[in-house]
Amino acid sequence: MLNLRVKSINYEAVDINRYELVDVDGKDLPGFVAGSHIDVHVQGKYIRQYSLCNDPRETKRYEFAVLNVKGGRGGSAAIHEGIRVGDVIKVSEPRNNFKLSSDANRHLLIAGGIGITPLMSMLEDLSANSRSFELHYCCRSSDRAAFKERLNELDGNGQIHFHFDNGNLNESLSVSELLKQHPEGTHLYYCGPTGLMAAIAEACTGWPAGTVHCEHFVAPVVDKPAIEGTFQIKIASTGQTLPVPPELSIADVLKSAGIECETSCEAGLCGTCRTRYLEGEPDHGDYILDDDEHSQYLTVCCSRSKSEMLVLDL
Repeated sequence: MLNLRVKSINYEAVDINRYELVDVDGKDLPGFVAGSHIDVHVQGKYIRQYSLCNDPRETKRYEFAVLNVKGGRGGSAAIHEGIRVGDVIKVSEPRNNFKLSSDANRHLLIAGGIGITPLMSMLEDLSANSRSFELHYCCRSSDRAAFKERLNELDGNGQIHFHFDNGNLNESLSVSELLKQHPEGTHLYYCGPTGLMAAIAEACTGWPAGTVHCEHFVAPVVDKPAIEGTFQIKIASTGQTLPVPPELSIADVLKSAGIECETSCEAGLCGTCRTRYLEGEPDHGDYILDDDEHSQYLTVCCSRSKSEMLVLDL
């Protein structure tokens, strides 16, 4: 964990503030790559994940932006109302579940509202390395669009497009039209509210595997069958076997047994609780690990088991 000082807080758009963090002694911070996020600990009560939105080449600061979600779970309001310039707050080192592909020769990015935040570091990286990109940024209105000045500076060849629908769906970006074809060598990256995420996911179903990348702020709403039956987990280092009943997660059981298990989002979105397994067949419930990672890891906050026993590398 890092204890960092809040150097500045800036207004970015309606209900969106940008926070700049620096080392208390002015030292370099752990490096990060485009698409990374940090866990921010707020008032000893909340842990929330926020994307780093500054240039990854910068070594002295982290920046993240927060939308004050009315009627949310309380984390964003606690940051807006409780964090002040000069405060020292606890954050994790950067992690990345949303990386730019090194194989792409063109990058297509789509953001909705505060979903622009993980894409900002990507745009900085792409621009600095003269890589081909195009951004479509969707908002209700101009005053709700964050980073407008920085985006205009990055828009060297008219490749950044703003879409303001003013509450009229007929004026919104047609993602089905934009994504109906897959230009060879193009990779897609997107982040935004639930409705936009669902529309983009449906529109790009024909794109080749491995060319579509996204980051969710909230877990998608899907119909899941009721959880039935108990399975067992085995701790590889001790041989201890523990039952996981339907009403508890693996993480719940580990914590109850006094086994260290750090969690944060508890929805399979952040990767904090990623754990290696050695035997068994998990029923994965996350939205961040790819097929290769699923062959070795599961998220214990939301995954279950298709086999009677899972052996965890703990």
